[in-house]
Amino acid sequence: MALLLHDLVATMNEASPAQVSLFQDGPPLPAQAAPSPTSSKARADFAHHYRSLMPGLTVFVIRHGANGHEALEAAQAAFALAWESWETIGHPQAWLRRVAYRQLLKQRAQRETAQEELPDWPGGPCPAETVELGAQEALVVTVLASLPMRQRQAFAWSYDGFSAQETAQHLEMTPEAVRQNLARARKQLKQAWRLMTEGAE
Repeated sequence: MALLLHDLVATMNEASPAQVSLFQDGPPLPAQAAPSPTSSKARADFAHHYRSLMPGLTVFVIRHGANGHEALEAAQAAFALAWESWETIGHPQAWLRRVAYRQLLKQRAQRETAQEELPDWPGGPCPAETVELGAQEALVVTVLASLPMRQRQAFAWSYDGFSAQETAQHLEMTPEAVRQNLARARKQLKQAWRLMTEGAE
């Protein structure tokens, strides 16, 4: 019998308790997953990546203009797809980011409004519930929402440690285009941060 992906991960390793949640009504969990990976080592590896990468992946999607529910749904969907072919994925961090972004675009296209209420799935705490946006990160998200998507993408990948060359490969851009978009995004963020800190004095 197919189980919810989150339930499968929970049975492999207990997730840490939630600390600060972005979601008032409880996070949605991904659709039912196929019984994969096949080996216990691969399942343990998946569980480790799920716990460690889920919060960062959710914030990555938020940096593309998603709200908390949209970001979590896209991240969960990416992990659900990863579960089905985990043993064939060579670079999980990059793979999950590409797929989560595509899932965000897909779910928005399928909904009449981006604010559609999501179901409250059972299954216990999700690692993404530990996501906490500090003042600086909240400002980053706000400023990024006003920028062109290419600038958001360049910044989001760079912020997560990917080089211009790696980002260019994943976004199908030239490294120079990545650097230009990143420079523009950083300029806007620096201006916004300066205005915020000056206003706080």
